[in-house]
Amino acid sequence: MVTAPGQDHRRALVVGGSTGIGRGVADAWAAAGLDVTVLSRSAPAGPGADRLRWAATDLTDPDRVTDTLAAAAAEPLHAVCYSAVHYGSGRALFQDCDVSEWRRQIDVNLHGLWLTLDRTLSALRRTESPGVFLGVSSEVVYNAGPGRSGYAASKAAAAALLDSLAQEQTSEAPGAEALRVVQALPAGMVDTPGIRRRRPEDFDYSAYMTPASFGPLARELAATSGAGLHGAHLVVDGDGSWRPVTEAMPVSQSRTLTARTAP
Repeated sequence: MVTAPGQDHRRALVVGGSTGIGRGVADAWAAAGLDVTVLSRSAPAGPGADRLRWAATDLTDPDRVTDTLAAAAAEPLHAVCYSAVHYGSGRALFQDCDVSEWRRQIDVNLHGLWLTLDRTLSALRRTESPGVFLGVSSEVVYNAGPGRSGYAASKAAAAALLDSLAQEQTSEAPGAEALRVVQALPAGMVDTPGIRRRRPEDFDYSAYMTPASFGPLARELAATSGAGLHGAHLVVDGDGSWRPVTEAMPVSQSRTLTARTAP
């Protein structure tokens, strides 16, 4: 069920937008006057939640996800953001991960993106100005490291999927000019509920970015439909500024892990 009415002149969709970076994007788009629908397992809460519509969505249930996405894309969409992510229960060597963890990472990080594209691209092409699709990427795409094999593989595949789509939009295909694709990733760790579940209670988050850091870029994309940014991979800094990833590779967040000792 979709709740909480918003503005009605331009519509946006954020998959994985109840918390984290997706929530930062959703709040920025709502503040810019877009009618924003969030698809996520939990409802948006806290300041600004009343400006967001919400539909309960579990990306590991593809049949129901397809129906929910179809309903969200029944009318033209000005902007779509895919921010849903499954990191895993914690960093672990490949030998310590099971197939259920791998499948969940694929379902959320990759297959959910494919389903979202499949159901929303036509709605993005039905707007007067070019629609914009924002994919939330990660430094792990460039810095595969120990303990993150499934996360790295699924996020790298997602980035390649969006790169391929972006190149198709620059071709001579009919309607190609009606859609722009942008990818963005944080320059450092972001203080989110998902990260907090993996940290000690007394952890110091003062050096971490916040989801609001993505607000300026989100507002820029809403205002310009991504003009001049089609196909870009952007690194977003804590102050809200951004730069192309080609200017400097993102800093790796990998760390050395040791093999689990068998009992």
